Amino acid sequence: MPTLPIYNAEGEQTGELEAPDHIFGREPNLSLLHEVVVAAMAAQRQGTSHAKTRSEVAGSTRKLWRQKGTARARVGDRRPPHWTGGGVAMGPRARSHRQRLPRSAKLEGLRSALSAQAAGGEVAILEPFELPETKTRELQAILDALEADRGVLLVPPQADPLLWRCGRNIPGLAIRPATELDALDVLSARKIFILRDAIEALEARLS
Repeated sequence: MPTLPIYNAEGEQTGELEAPDHIFGREPNLSLLHEVVVAAMAAQRQGTSHAKTRSEVAGSTRKLWRQKGTARARVGDRRPPHWTGGGVAMGPRARSHRQRLPRSAKLEGLRSALSAQAAGGEVAILEPFELPETKTRELQAILDALEADRGVLLVPPQADPLLWRCGRNIPGLAIRPATELDALDVLSARKIFILRDAIEALEARLS
C-alpha cells in the first residue's frame, strides 16, 4: 500500500498516510491513459474553424465565357478554389472533436494517472486549512511554504468558490475538486496536493 506524505499549511510534514491501493497503487495502463488523455484534449477543442467551399462563397454562377474558341482556359463560375475570392478546397469545417469513452474507462484512466504520479513522488496530502478572506496572498503564502511554485494541482473535496477566487490569479496553479478530477489534470501537474478530506471523495468516486 503506497504511503503519501502529509503537510500542513505551514509547509511542515506532519506524518504519512496509507493511501488506498486501488487508487494510488495500481500498475498504470499506458494505452488506456493515452486514449483518455487524447479524448480529454479533444473535448477542449472549440471546433469552430470553418472555411467556405465554392458552394458557400458569394459570386455569380454564370459561365464567364464560352467553352471553346477563346484561347483561354475553360471555366465555369467565378468561385473555383484557385481564384482569388473563390472557395477553399479541403479547408477546415466546423465540427465537434469529442470522442466517446465509457465512464469506466475514464475512471480507470484517472486511477492509472494517480498511481503513476504517486509512484513518482508527485502526490502529497494537505491538511485542511481555512482562508480568512478572499485574498490571493493568503493562498500564495501556503504555496510558498510548500515550495510549490509551478505546475501545482490542488484537489479539494468539492467545488469551493472561496478557494477558487483566491487561486484563479496564481500562475501555474490549477484547482480541481475531487468530483471533477480527470487524468489530464493529474498528468499535467508537476506537484499534486490533495486535501485530506478529499481522499474520501476520491474513494467514493473510484471504488
